[in-house]
Amino acid sequence: MFITSNLINLDNKDQILTISNLSWEEYLKISDNNDTLARVSYLNGEIKLVSPSLNHEKIKEFITYLIETYCDLKDIDFYHVGSTTLRSQEKKVGKEPDCSYCFGTDKLIPDLAVEVVFSSGNPVTDLEKYKLLGVKEVWFWIIDHLEIYFFFDDKYSLVMESECLPGLKSILLSKKIPQVLSQNPRKVKQEIFDSIV
Repeated sequence: MFITSNLINLDNKDQILTISNLSWEEYLKISDNNDTLARVSYLNGEIKLVSPSLNHEKIKEFITYLIETYCDLKDIDFYHVGSTTLRSQEKKVGKEPDCSYCFGTDKLIPDLAVEVVFSSGNPVTDLEKYKLLGVKEVWFWIIDHLEIYFFFDDKYSLVMESECLPGLKSILLSKKIPQVLSQNPRKVKQEIFDSIV
């Protein structure tokens, strides 16, 4: 069922495989035996595997670099918990973010999850997974722009600025992040911080 290669998909779009009507036990078996770089998620009997493209990984790594540099500049304690598998058997949900962070203290559930999408897709299903798991803030890089969602009043709302990392605004990041696909990431990062400091 799975390609056991650790190669990253070199196409410009993520490759997605969706399988329906799977039990929680079947999801666990697939997730626990996944020896690829594919991200695995599960909700309502449906499992989704995403094989990241090269551009996906470039954007993800830059966002990671950006978040950690911002935390250093603002003296924010952070814990990078990466693509740790988040699961709730009770709620029958599982998700592997592209990257995730706890701020202030280390926690079982991260404060911020980041998803990079280089294929057609809608964040609604992933937001439902994160809601069930209790993640406060979710960033979606969708093809060419950043959307920031923050959880309050029992739902996620699209916001213009990060609540976890005040000062990081979606409009600025949407303008600058795509530049890392063709320019030096260090220079792009500096341009972002010159704009917010």
